[in-house]
Amino acid sequence: MDGEPSGKEPYDADNPYGTPQKYDPTFKGPIYDRGCTDIICCILLLAAIVGYVAVGVVAWTQGDPRKVIYPTDSRGQFCGQKGTPNENKRLLFYFSIMKCASPLVLLEFQCPTTQICVDTCPDRYLTYLQAFANDPSATKELKYYQQFCVPEFKDLKKSAPEVLKDGLCPAMLTPSKPLARRCFPAINTKKGVIMVGNETTFDDGSGQKRNVTDLVEGAKKANVVLEARQVAMKIFEDYTVSWYWIIIGLAISMVISLIFIVLLRFLAGIMVWVMIVLAILVLGYGIFHCYMEYAQLKGQAGSDVSLVELGFQTDLRVYLHLKQTWLAFMIILCIVEVVIILLLIFLRKRILIAIALIKEASRAIGHIMTSLLFPLCTFFLVCLCIAYWASTAVFLSTSNEAVYKVFNETQCGYARMTCNPETFNTSNITKQCPGARCLFAFYGGETAYHKYLIIFQIYNVFMFFWLANFVIALGQVTLAGAFASYYWAFKKPDDMPAFPLFSSFGRALRYHTGSLAFGSLILAIVQIIRVILEYLDHRLKAAENKFAKFLLICLKCCFWCLEKFIKFLNRNAYIMIAIYGTNFCTSARNAFFLLMRNIIRVAVLDKVTDFLLFLGKLLIVGSVGILAFFFFTHKIKVVQDTAPPLNYYWVPILTVVVGSYLIAHGFFSVYAMCVDTLFLCFLAQGGVHVYLHNNPVR
Repeated sequence: MDGEPSGKEPYDADNPYGTPQKYDPTFKGPIYDRGCTDIICCILLLAAIVGYVAVGVVAWTQGDPRKVIYPTDSRGQFCGQKGTPNENKRLLFYFSIMKCASPLVLLEFQCPTTQICVDTCPDRYLTYLQAFANDPSATKELKYYQQFCVPEFKDLKKSAPEVLKDGLCPAMLTPSKPLARRCFPAINTKKGVIMVGNETTFDDGSGQKRNVTDLVEGAKKANVVLEARQVAMKIFEDYTVSWYWIIIGLAISMVISLIFIVLLRFLAGIMVWVMIVLAILVLGYGIFHCYMEYAQLKGQAGSDVSLVELGFQTDLRVYLHLKQTWLAFMIILCIVEVVIILLLIFLRKRILIAIALIKEASRAIGHIMTSLLFPLCTFFLVCLCIAYWASTAVFLSTSNEAVYKVFNETQCGYARMTCNPETFNTSNITKQCPGARCLFAFYGGETAYHKYLIIFQIYNVFMFFWLANFVIALGQVTLAGAFASYYWAFKKPDDMPAFPLFSSFGRALRYHTGSLAFGSLILAIVQIIRVILEYLDHRLKAAENKFAKFLLICLKCCFWCLEKFIKFLNRNAYIMIAIYGTNFCTSARNAFFLLMRNIIRVAVLDKVTDFLLFLGKLLIVGSVGILAFFFFTHKIKVVQDTAPPLNYYWVPILTVVVGSYLIAHGFFSVYAMCVDTLFLCFLAQGGVHVYLHNNPVR
């Protein structure tokens, strides 16, 4: 085929990356008469999807998401679930929270103490001996205490020592507060003194007074979870009172992005320079604001505490009262500002050419305005992949059975061995270990099905990567085909298809599903390897083998670079597929050789264009972020009383900033794909000849 790279040129020492293509005036753009490519990969993808559906069906039939939603007591029963005896008992109560400091908690995430479902947490200090000593018949204290005992306690008539020996009731009650459906000690500080409730000491149930710090130390590991969940609850509260303002902020960023794109269509040159200047000014204001905050804190008591001395704080506002924080922000912004200015100085000539390329991209998008909405389709499909992966992962993780293990406070040969709670009291274990209990430990199992669960989870993650990459690839090849049809149209838009985006989408699905599956499969394999390396790194953190750590870091770095390279190569291969209709390997080879023959142009011109588009995203995100900062911190006097009260004002600000970046990235990704397609078309068909023939920018 004339004008199409064959991929079979003989090796030439002077041209190791192939002979450059000559200008072909008869080439009319994306080839319509094409055949299916990489059929085997297409069949493989369909078979993998069928298997993925089968895994989902197995997960949904075997899984039980209640295990995630509801806490589980020592008998493996859910707290607060409708239709069960614990329907009105939605909170989990620990008999002895101090035992949660056991290493078993870290190994199995279950405290080695009896846990029951209750309808309310205790609100006072009270020992069982105190409640029993007042009146063994029916006192208010004893009735109150009984709701924190095991259910069968009411039917048993035992003395206080026997009750405590058999573990039917907790030795003492501690003032607690519910958090994440669990009762944790109500720990607070007053004038630097640690207290639970209003007390600094407590009776441990044996008549001995102990300091509250012992209780806090005993529940220290549980408090790590407590603090994390407390922060999560506060963040959730912030979202409930600010969600509509966040939506308004995202809508503003969408409007700004759309106006920006429309202005680029008609005033590309002016807008690019305005974008550059405003981006520099926004960063300059950020530096000025950080300096003012730093100067204001200078001399204030407590503002000179270092970040190392302060450590990790759940309330992130604490860091904003430190000079060191604002100094760090100011230094980072100064570095970014200097780098941008230096790049603009040294690349000023290339910037003029990049502006010309952006002008041509603006014309292309102006003729194919529906391309601006196409990322929404890609986003929707990626969301479907995420939803299917997340639901399947949850159901798979909850398809295990309840596992019970032996817990004993003294030395016991059966400790941590699996047991059956129904037959435990009649087994030999209770004779050899009188104080042992058979308690719920975790969800797992040793059947053949449970051994395959880890394989199902890996397959679930792998298929998510494959399908997500396939959806992104489909969007890229669709946009590339539409913009390539614009590039080769002699008379625009008369020589363009009636619906270029729809035509390109149809060609991609009909002829190149296999090629897209091939490219996304390679990328998914690299990504799943990176996930495995991260898992190994997490498991080997406590290891002392420095060589293994060094090797793991090297592998993670290499595969990160490999993933970036494959993404870059796939993107250009998809453009070649959209134009010439060749299979993935041929397209990737031709794209690679084409880029290597023009490596200077690619490295400078294409990347400068990406840099300019990045400045546009930075400008939009910075503008919306500054507006959100002034609004949520009540610094805009006109709407000072309108902003909602927040625990952490950075929560909605960060959400608006991240959301604005994603929105701006969605719009500018169309521009980036258009620029890459036009640039590759320019290089593929003889450079300047076709460049002048098709009347592009001068």
